[in-house]
Amino acid sequence: MRVDPGHRVIERRTFLGVIAGGLLAAPLAAEAQRAGTTYKIGYLSPGPAADQLNPASAVSAFRQGLRDLGYVEGQNLVIEWRYADGETDRLSSLAAELVRLKVAIIVTWGPGIPPARSATTTIPIVMASTLDAVSTGFVDSLGRPGGNVTGLTLISIDLMAKRLELLRAALPGVHRLALLTEQTRPETQRVFERFENAAEAAAKSVGISLQVLRVHDPLEFDAAFSAMARQRAGALYVAETALLVTHNIRIVELARRHHLPIMFAIPRLVETGGLMAYGPDSRDMYRRAAIYVDKILKGAKPADLPVEQPTKFELVINLKTAKALGLTIPQSLLQRADQVIE
Repeated sequence: MRVDPGHRVIERRTFLGVIAGGLLAAPLAAEAQRAGTTYKIGYLSPGPAADQLNPASAVSAFRQGLRDLGYVEGQNLVIEWRYADGETDRLSSLAAELVRLKVAIIVTWGPGIPPARSATTTIPIVMASTLDAVSTGFVDSLGRPGGNVTGLTLISIDLMAKRLELLRAALPGVHRLALLTEQTRPETQRVFERFENAAEAAAKSVGISLQVLRVHDPLEFDAAFSAMARQRAGALYVAETALLVTHNIRIVELARRHHLPIMFAIPRLVETGGLMAYGPDSRDMYRRAAIYVDKILKGAKPADLPVEQPTKFELVINLKTAKALGLTIPQSLLQRADQVIE
């Protein structure tokens, strides 16, 4: 039987078309399947619920990070928001609630991590930030976290020397610094003790004496500031704890009343009236936390995702606050700032 060569060409083209169509269809089908899936994650915050509506907050950056990766709330993503509003005793019940809701991932930070770990050993936990993930035992190591926890960790202890050098440059006449920190749970208190020790060493290296004040709740703020006044503190360093971040506006008001310039560890808090801050860009960290969520939803195991440290840092100076306090910030320091608020 004779076969028409043209017929063979037609069959070959048809065959190639089928193969090409199949190759194209595979990723399209996978994308369609993903688009048709609705993921449910939990967000457990020790901080204020107001962050959720603040476009300048780190939470806003986290949501934007998820959108950039194709997750749209109300379409293929549901986020169960839980806020403790600085009341860390509520975190355990909020974490348990998220577990009952069978969320695919719990995203949390700082004091929210221990309650989340206690509530589940199977649901992945993404840390948006914490003082020291290894020292607290949240992970086995940065490179190999192990367990169900991964994410990002701060290097606040390592930054203390740099922060106090900057403070000394801004306020050369200050000889006594108050450090306001929090009396936390036993599982995290040892990290804060390391933080305080680092602050003591850093203060000594720049010729400043340090007064450490621990508070349990906002009712103790007034007494803490009275103690600062008695010891004639010339400036205040506010630690990045859930309680103090949640009530930063109240702290700024008290500092203004006592004529105390504040150095924050979190750059965005300077906008509320602090004098200056040097630290990681928290919005960048939360955007990176969204990448962890994406990887885990796509099948990655938390134990196999190395914990990351900050890569972007900011020096922010509030000239408006400086003027209100009658302070002159050296021009050399202003030129080093990433942002100057006027």
